[in-house]
Amino acid sequence: MEKLKGCYTALITPFRNGKIDEDAFRKLIDFQIKEGIDGLLVAGSTGEASSLSQNEYFNLIKICTETVRERVPVICGSGTNSTEKSVDMIRELSQFKINGILVIVPYYNKPTQQGMIEHFSRICENTDIPIIVYNIPGRTGINMLPSTLKKIREKCPGVIGVKEASGNLDQVSEIVRIMDENFSVMSGDDSLTLPMMSVGAKGSISVVSNILPGQTSCMCKLFAEGKHKEALEIHKELFPLIKALFIETNPIPVKYATHLMGFCEPSLRLPLTELSNEHRSALKKAMINTGIAL
Repeated sequence: MEKLKGCYTALITPFRNGKIDEDAFRKLIDFQIKEGIDGLLVAGSTGEASSLSQNEYFNLIKICTETVRERVPVICGSGTNSTEKSVDMIRELSQFKINGILVIVPYYNKPTQQGMIEHFSRICENTDIPIIVYNIPGRTGINMLPSTLKKIREKCPGVIGVKEASGNLDQVSEIVRIMDENFSVMSGDDSLTLPMMSVGAKGSISVVSNILPGQTSCMCKLFAEGKHKEALEIHKELFPLIKALFIETNPIPVKYATHLMGFCEPSLRLPLTELSNEHRSALKKAMINTGIAL
């Protein structure tokens, strides 16, 4: 794939009556592309991939790629806390027209840094599809160090980037410092996208762009073009909404936000539940203040 950059939306997965709402999903994808998004992530944590059956997971990817029709790059979330299960899962992805795979650092097991190196090396030995590492210590319970990421990149040229969601700007700076120029760091925290780009990140894999793809993508483009003041203005406009979208566990608030915009039902798969009544008015207010017509 071309160098990973810009704004990719981490798509929600709409549900209706307990099943994937395929029509709503297609509608959301077309909205994203029309608004100028740079790329899409399907079946990530925002897409509730952990609660999908295997058949649902592969069907969701199929629907996404067929709807996109190569208009923008598509990457899909993958990976488990078992290396061999992850390898088997990723082998199956070769049947789809995808541009990359976002592979999470193994969760719960708490592997050593050497274990992470061997895990990603084993995956890369079994696929030709570009890999993006997903480092999110808040969900996995373990942090991949910059030096570990560098060793993985050296062993596995197919690892082309990282979705970095540690929330640590020093770590981002160190990754950018030690990695080669063809490696892309992407923000995994919407509130930190602009700060991360200021130290060398290439863009974002975003939650807020589910509802404001045009503005989020524009912010990344403006910064990349050196129009830092204009990008900052968009960041300041989006910031209160971003905070509201994480008032409860992601993707609970963004699912409710897309519901308010008429895209889908607000339902999620257990153990996630719908946004609590006490937070609904705050999210709605933040959306209106950002210019979203409800």
